[in-house]
Amino acid sequence: MENFKDKVVWITGASSGIGEGLVVAFARAGAKVVLSARRSEELKKVQQNAQLDDNNSLILPLDVSQTDSLTAKTQEVLQKFGRIDILVNNAGITQRAAFKDLSFEVVRQIMEINFFGNIALTKAVLPHLLAQKSGSIVVISSVVGKFGTPLRTLYAASKHALHGFYDALRAETWADNLHVMLVCPGYVKTNISLNAVMADGSKQNKMDSGQEKGMSPLDCAEQILKGIRHRKAEIYPAGLKELMAVYLKRFFPAVLRRMVRKVNVT
Repeated sequence: MENFKDKVVWITGASSGIGEGLVVAFARAGAKVVLSARRSEELKKVQQNAQLDDNNSLILPLDVSQTDSLTAKTQEVLQKFGRIDILVNNAGITQRAAFKDLSFEVVRQIMEINFFGNIALTKAVLPHLLAQKSGSIVVISSVVGKFGTPLRTLYAASKHALHGFYDALRAETWADNLHVMLVCPGYVKTNISLNAVMADGSKQNKMDSGQEKGMSPLDCAEQILKGIRHRKAEIYPAGLKELMAVYLKRFFPAVLRRMVRKVNVT
């Protein structure tokens, strides 16, 4: 069972939501935490709230869509701590627009952040994990990585792509003692729906009712840490409604198809 004491954990999207919850949870477990997101001031607030300091954490601003910078960012982590034990690919965005209305620039933006940026950071870190023959790659997907719902076409596509990629990577690296875990949250009370992109790329600036009633980011984070401890391949921090949809997709897909046509997306 995984002990996180003094393990080096790199978390993207660490400035809010699930990422912030993970920073707090790993800090409580005694890990050394690398906090990454675009907004350094927000990262500093999270660092302080988690009672971390410059000895046991690193503020490392980055934009995962700027893939050319990720190898250098990885070297900064290694220079600071000498190793990386857990990479948590959490950075991501969602949408609230029908595909027919979506500009192709927004299509590319979602895929660049949710898929290409995600796997680019994994590619930058992977040689180090393979050399030390240990480590975990944790990928924050979604229950929408298992089925699609209206107004989230590209979000669903990006999450489905992550499942295919990391299922294959898990098979490629099992002999090197690497652990790959996909996390499929349901509704978590974060700002992801507030920041969801509309057809023209603007933000929705409204929290979905499902998000508002969702589990806390810290509760989600604790489930993720438990999954890492037990080296799970896939976990579902989700409510009963979302879990039912996952099982309907597997066993009664026609029923789910009829249900999602009626989804209230607000």
